[in-house]
Formats: sequence, structure tokens, C-alpha cells
Amino acid sequence: MRLIQVTDKQTQKLFHQVPHLIYKNDPNWPCPLHGMVEDVFTPAKNPSFKTGEAIRWVLVSEKDQLLGRIAAFINRKKAFTFEQPTGGCGFFECVNQFDAAKTLFDAARDWLKERGMAAMDGPINFGENYMNWGLLVDGFMHQGFGMPYNPPYYLALFRQFGFEVYFEQYSYHIDYSKPFPERFWKIAGWVAQKPGYSFEHFSFDKKEKFIDDFCYIYDEAWRFHEHFQPLDREELHDFIKSSKAILDPEMVWFAYHEGAPIALFVMVPDINQILKKLNGKLNFINILRFLYFKRTKTINRTRILIMGVIPKYQKSGIESAIFWHQEKMMKHKPQYKEIEMSWAGDFNPKIIAIYKSVGGVQVKTHYTMRYLFDRSVPFKRMPIIGSDE
Repeated sequence: MRLIQVTDKQTQKLFHQVPHLIYKNDPNWPCPLHGMVEDVFTPAKNPSFKTGEAIRWVLVSEKDQLLGRIAAFINRKKAFTFEQPTGGCGFFECVNQFDAAKTLFDAARDWLKERGMAAMDGPINFGENYMNWGLLVDGFMHQGFGMPYNPPYYLALFRQFGFEVYFEQYSYHIDYSKPFPERFWKIAGWVAQKPGYSFEHFSFDKKEKFIDDFCYIYDEAWRFHEHFQPLDREELHDFIKSSKAILDPEMVWFAYHEGAPIALFVMVPDINQILKKLNGKLNFINILRFLYFKRTKTINRTRILIMGVIPKYQKSGIESAIFWHQEKMMKHKPQYKEIEMSWAGDFNPKIIAIYKSVGGVQVKTHYTMRYLFDRSVPFKRMPIIGSDE
């Protein structure tokens, strides 16, 4: 077997060919756009390079047959917030051979170790965790946009190498053809119409204001989480710019109290339903196809990327009020039949309770796994938010 570092157009092409071999007979796999994957590894497109670096490889056999691929990366702004300095590996794809997987994991570990890391999380993203984060272990069905999909045998490869579960990620589904629980709507309507509260969905003409509000809410809501890092405004700005064709402004909501931002809600159409038809390429013909499928309402699912409330208002029912306003807007979009709410970490019982309160049914589980380089060090899972662990 031979590792080849991805450094040019030819090796990039090999990198993108690997998943096509793994999933060639799997109808549930939505091929990501090659350009979106390349953006992750392009310093001019990915703000994570401001405080980090990345590398990637493909693995071939002695006869130059593709066997797998992997990327390794460090975000130094986050790496040293853990007990052990922790880097990441991701974009892992591999045939069902442990020797091949071990060669890939060894390469990522050794590269990270040379740069002062003592642990490796995977499979994760070189960026924010709402995209390409986690190993699918239950619910091998269509995944919402940005949620990873992989064969069931990957879990055995990770475990055999020595990875352990750092935390579990749950995805919940709502059948939009069924009414929300009656008790939920009573609370939602009451909160939504209380004096002093106001709600506004995103609009591109006020983009800068909403980006400021988003950053404020995010930082306040997650400030007390372990390993918290303030949101990078530039990164959010770039995400909105690159996602303009995907975002529906009427699915992104902000809540205010006396004019001050207190909560946010981001839902996106599930463009995986279109990506399945494009084979990863956004050439001229596929751009036309994308616009056609979008216009003909091929997409009938959505995914909630993020929902956050600053601590002072976390028991006010403001989340339900946002759903109340979103429901009114969705009546004008009858093509949408299902919502995927992903993901809720097992370390965050509050968001799990919210998803269940609206009638969400848990249907998928992903794992974020961690490998400690010093095998004698006791492994610790991600602590529950609010616990003393």
C-alpha cells in the first residue's frame, strides 16, 4: 500500500474518486459537490486556516487501485482548550480492510503528533460542527444536508484502531403532515404574542445586522459550554455568501426582547435531494439542473442546523414561539413534508428536551470519536452541560 499526499489537480481528482467507489451501489449517499469539499481545504475559502493547517492523503494498493482517503487538521484556537491538545481527522473513506484503515489513521495521528497534539477526534470537519461531523452508526437512510453518511462497517474500523466514543449525536425527525402537540402550541402562541417580544426572519438587505445579532446570540448561548470559542464573524459571513443559493431567508429566524437579540433559529432546505442527481459536479448543465429541480419543488425536506437561546431566556418558551412563527410561514410552502432536527449532543439534555417537546422522533445517531495517543491515559467522555464532571 502507498500513501499519496493530495497536492495538485490530479491527486484532488483521486481524493474525490474514493467515495464514488465506496458508495457506487448505495442510493442513500448524496455525493457532495466537489467544489464545496475543495473549499474546506482552500485557505482563501476556509477561515479555519487563520489559526490552523490541514493535510490529506489517498491510499492506493500495489497495483495503484484506490483503497481510501483521509484528512488531518489542527485548529490551534480550539486544540488547546482540551485536557489533551486535540486535532482532528475527517473525510475518511475506506474499503472494508483494517490494514488500509490503520494506514490512514496512522498517517493522521503521526502528522498531528509531530505538531504537538496528544489526541485526535474523528471523523470531524475542519470548520464548524454543523457540517461533516460524526460517524453514522444508526439510521442508515437519507441524511439531511451537511450530515455525514457512511457504511456501517466504519464503526468497527474506528474501534479496532482504538477510537472511543467522545459523545453521541442524535437527529430527530418531524412529520410535517402531523400536527404539533396541542400543549406545545398553546405555550408557543402565548409566548409569541407577549408584549416586548418580536420576531424577524433573515433578509439579505439587512445581512450585516443579522450577522451581528447571530454572533451575539451564539456567543452568549454557548459561552458556558466547555471548550467554547467565540464565533468567527468572517466565517459566518463567508458561509452566508457561499450558501446564498441554498438559504431560504424565511427559514432563518431571530427573536428579540425590547429590541435586544435573544434567540436564533436556522433551517435549510435539504439540497441533498438534488445533490444525489448531480454526481458531485456543478458544471453548466448541472447548474441548470439544480435550478430546475429547485424551481419544481423537488426538495420536500428541511434540516434545522442550529437553534440557540441566551441563558436568561432559556426557560421562557422562546424556542416554541419561534416554531409558532415558522409554522405560519411554512403554510405558504406546502411542498415541505419533513423536518430533520440535527444534531443534538448527548451532553446537551436541554436541546434534546426541546426536540422531543415538538414531537421529534429520534431516528439517527452519529458518534464523535476520540483517540488518545498515550494509550495509558484514562479516557473521558464529553461531560454533560451543567454537570460537575
